[in-house]
Amino acid sequence: MNIPIEFGSMVFNDSVMQQRLPHDTFRQLRKILSEGGSLDRSIADIVANAMKDWALEKGATHFTHWFQPMTGVTAEKHDSFIRPIGDKVIMEFSGKELIKGESDASSFPSGGLRATFEARGYTAWDPTSYAFIKDKTLCIPTAFCSYTGEALDKKTPLLRSMELISRQASRIVQLFGKDCQRVTPTVGAEQEYFLIDRKMYEKRPDLIYTGRTLIGCRPSKGQELDDHFFGALKTRVAAFMRELDEELWKLGIPAKTRHNEVAPGQHELAPVFETVNVAVDHNQLTMEIMKKVAARHGMVCLLHEKPFEGVNGSGKHNNWSLITDTGVNLLDPGGNPMDNLQFLLILAAVVRAVDMHQDLLRISVSSAGNDHRLGGYEAPPSIMSMYLGDELEGVLSAIESGAPYDKIEKVYINSGVHSLSRVRRDTTDRNRTSPFAFTGNKFEFRSVGSSFSISDANVVINTIVADQLEQFADQLEEADKGDFRNAVMRILRETVRRHGKIIFNGNNYSPEWPEEAKKRGLLIISSTVEALKKFTDEKNIDLFTRHLIFSESEMHSRREVMLENYSKVINIEALTMLDMVRRNILPAVVKTSGSYASGASVKASVGIPNAADVRMATELSEKAQSILSLSDDLMTAQKRASSGGMSAESAEVYKDEVLPAMHKLRLAVDEAEGMMDESSWPYPSYGQLLFSVL
Repeated sequence: MNIPIEFGSMVFNDSVMQQRLPHDTFRQLRKILSEGGSLDRSIADIVANAMKDWALEKGATHFTHWFQPMTGVTAEKHDSFIRPIGDKVIMEFSGKELIKGESDASSFPSGGLRATFEARGYTAWDPTSYAFIKDKTLCIPTAFCSYTGEALDKKTPLLRSMELISRQASRIVQLFGKDCQRVTPTVGAEQEYFLIDRKMYEKRPDLIYTGRTLIGCRPSKGQELDDHFFGALKTRVAAFMRELDEELWKLGIPAKTRHNEVAPGQHELAPVFETVNVAVDHNQLTMEIMKKVAARHGMVCLLHEKPFEGVNGSGKHNNWSLITDTGVNLLDPGGNPMDNLQFLLILAAVVRAVDMHQDLLRISVSSAGNDHRLGGYEAPPSIMSMYLGDELEGVLSAIESGAPYDKIEKVYINSGVHSLSRVRRDTTDRNRTSPFAFTGNKFEFRSVGSSFSISDANVVINTIVADQLEQFADQLEEADKGDFRNAVMRILRETVRRHGKIIFNGNNYSPEWPEEAKKRGLLIISSTVEALKKFTDEKNIDLFTRHLIFSESEMHSRREVMLENYSKVINIEALTMLDMVRRNILPAVVKTSGSYASGASVKASVGIPNAADVRMATELSEKAQSILSLSDDLMTAQKRASSGGMSAESAEVYKDEVLPAMHKLRLAVDEAEGMMDESSWPYPSYGQLLFSVL
């Protein structure tokens, strides 16, 4: 593969448009993208025709409006380019078809915004994200809204939040006397995932239906030796990664880093930073392509946050920053942060935003799957806090106290080997236990789940930071010109005093941290159900409606959708677990127990010692009784939870009754598996699953 030539070859990007569009059309299109506005129909027709010709040359036969409903995955309806004329066809694609499409909105989650009979919904082209070709289909990134205008997708609120933070961050930069018309939030989303052998996967109904293992005795070896992390890639994995990179590069997705992660079978891919809405689109594509490429290599890509108990789960680290239209990173502290007032003011806005909206950040990473991962000594806890590092904490402490700042001097690491170059040590360490960590020129939000759309997290971050920037800008615009620096310092000092409690540079995994967080007055939200209930609190409705990110009805609908999804996920898990236990596991345990009992009887009849047979028969029989009883308990809890349908109210029952019943049943089943002959156990073991890809 010639990477420079093939990169973006399946994307209708700027270079393609410049070649194929008339100069005036290209210039007008770029102006609309940079300054805002809508496409004139005549321009849209020209763009559509050029897009169609390019797509046909690439082998495309259909087009689709590619959108992101509230399911968290993508959706597409394909239409061919053909238009019959007599007994022949011509290939046609109009500006109207490019700009707007129609979809059945009633079959997508709406949280009560639309009744089943109110079916009409619209998709609208997002020209800020390039069209691309996938599976011989021209895919046009679009927003998705209802007939009455409510957002039914992940993209629309994101685009709104991007416009908001651009306006407010630009005001701040302009107050410092710098030219700035636009500020763009950028994101690099590190994607963790597992690869397992497809043949093993196909024998596990829990993986097929739920994406995670609902039972499984831990193997003798897991991740204890730390030998998988950054280890040499196995042959099949390396081949998968090579093809994955090539597929992603063709779509203009800047896949950069790949490596083994901590758990056996776990890996990570990290891209280069991109504009946040493009990063969201590209991450959705990345997850889809990972699954397709894995299938071609006889494997399955698991994106669940906790597919295996007892080893690390998977996250998606959301690296967020702000870039001006002149290329300046507003989160770059420079060589001397103490003298960089603009940076410190942006930093203060982030600190204040995170402290004031801990609930929204927790909500943005809430799901039934992520509840198994957060705080599991592999991911940040569900308690929101910030890590700034020693240098920035020292700067803020000096500002708060008014004391002189004792600058951290540059230090070089002495390896003791003369042939090795000197390595300059960064002025701050990294903290992988922190949910929201500053990492040099960006913030890394580590709590996002591996299967998530990163849209939700970035809508929240953009909005809460923009809200603080707006307040800072209002104060500074009213300050006297000669008092500008003092006005900035007052804001910084007040922010540190009132919101410094959110800053914690220590070990978020330590058992003392929850108690310390409680003393600081931080929110401790342990479950998705508890978190989602806060989404429609008065302060949150005020925030999002005031900035026109969501209407109040859109917020209530999203809360309902997320709670219903939580209930549905756990209901499917409970039913799958009951099916596995009742149909295969319990009969296998009973049969093995009976086999030992028969052996004991035969041995006793001929005078052979049978104590081992008796003991195994007894213990397995007791396990079978326990499994049967606990499965009855789970069935009762599941029926009670589902009796009212998959309503938001039932989420509490699933959390408080169904999940604990599943946990108890799992413990009994896993104990039984540890006593069974592998050939008698009906499902592949953890050892077979985790170490199956060689």
